[in-house]
Amino acid sequence: MRILLVHESYQQKGGEDVVVSAERRLMESHGHEVVFFGRSNHDLSNRSIFSTVRAGVETVWASSVCRELKAVISKAAPAVAHFHNTFPLISPSAYYACAELGIPVIQTLHNYRLICPAATFLRDGKTCEECLGRRMALPAIGHGCYRGSRVATAAVAAMLCVHRAMGTWQEKVDLYVALSQSARQRFVDGGIPAERIAVKPNFVDPDPGPKEAVGEYALFAGRLASEKGLDLLIAAWDRLGEKIPLRIAGDGPLKESIAEQLTQKSIHGIEMLGAVEPCEVVKLLRKARFLVVSSIWYECFPMIIAEAFACGVPVIAPRLGALAEIVTDGKLGLHFSPFSAEDLADKVRWAWTHSAEMLEMGRHARAEYEAKYTADRNYEIFVEVWSRLGIIPGFVEGKTWN
Repeated sequence: MRILLVHESYQQKGGEDVVVSAERRLMESHGHEVVFFGRSNHDLSNRSIFSTVRAGVETVWASSVCRELKAVISKAAPAVAHFHNTFPLISPSAYYACAELGIPVIQTLHNYRLICPAATFLRDGKTCEECLGRRMALPAIGHGCYRGSRVATAAVAAMLCVHRAMGTWQEKVDLYVALSQSARQRFVDGGIPAERIAVKPNFVDPDPGPKEAVGEYALFAGRLASEKGLDLLIAAWDRLGEKIPLRIAGDGPLKESIAEQLTQKSIHGIEMLGAVEPCEVVKLLRKARFLVVSSIWYECFPMIIAEAFACGVPVIAPRLGALAEIVTDGKLGLHFSPFSAEDLADKVRWAWTHSAEMLEMGRHARAEYEAKYTADRNYEIFVEVWSRLGIIPGFVEGKTWN
């Protein structure tokens, strides 16, 4: 089967880009042909003021992209188009190109952009749902929720409003893929038809295998940005007053701020590793006692949690949205009260001093990976998704798809 994969990559590579690459490899490993159509947010970095304004218009409707995509579809004749990120250069006009040529559309919902201009339901360090269900996201414009700019937020809000009025989300996307039940419900609350949203979590491939020892440190791995709760994490370690070692792997806008905090507050036991390649993250996980996820937004499904489970590493996460759903408290890790540095510190202290219990949780985490987050299980869900759309071609065991 020929699959059109549509994605706009980010200036700083993150979990979403990793997922797109992994799913492409998965499809190709099962004999499918993948045709890629993409853009990069890097294209925005050197634009003139005029071009940036034009990009704002194209966020609503990118005519040139629509024409180019039609040409690709006419030549490749894919059975299905699978979209990931279309913001801001590809735009929802790409769905119309597919509809005009009779190609069914699947859209994976990696964040909340379709129902929140900021894509995170986060404002001033707190969860915010003021725009949920609104026809026009006026509160977001007033607060400048997208990049701190009212003008930029207005462009995003206009895109959402126009396509809501046109029925794009209801009529031009045949099936959405949410990454968790919690995320699915939020999209339903935001107006996406429930019957059109399937759930397919992220997966880890190749299988790194479970770790063999208790672990030498706590680990945070992710983008160093405000929504990831880095201030909360640092405040928790400051409260611990003990030398529980923490390694922070990742890069991002808060890198220098975090380093300054550690120096000013004389917080010991934290080692900042900087940007780390995916293969190195796995090595870090295999030597970690537990993973700390300190996010303060409604994560859809962080890849790092699936990777931790694959390595048999339990996770300490907030009782917040999908994180509370994915990490079963007392079995796969521990929950702490959202936004509470004190409770996070308490859970970290308990986890560090109860190694036997954490090893048992790690064994359960590994079993969870084997049951839900392997490549084989993920491919089974893909087949179920395609079946819902009636696009499964004939298949004979031992042969490739046609």
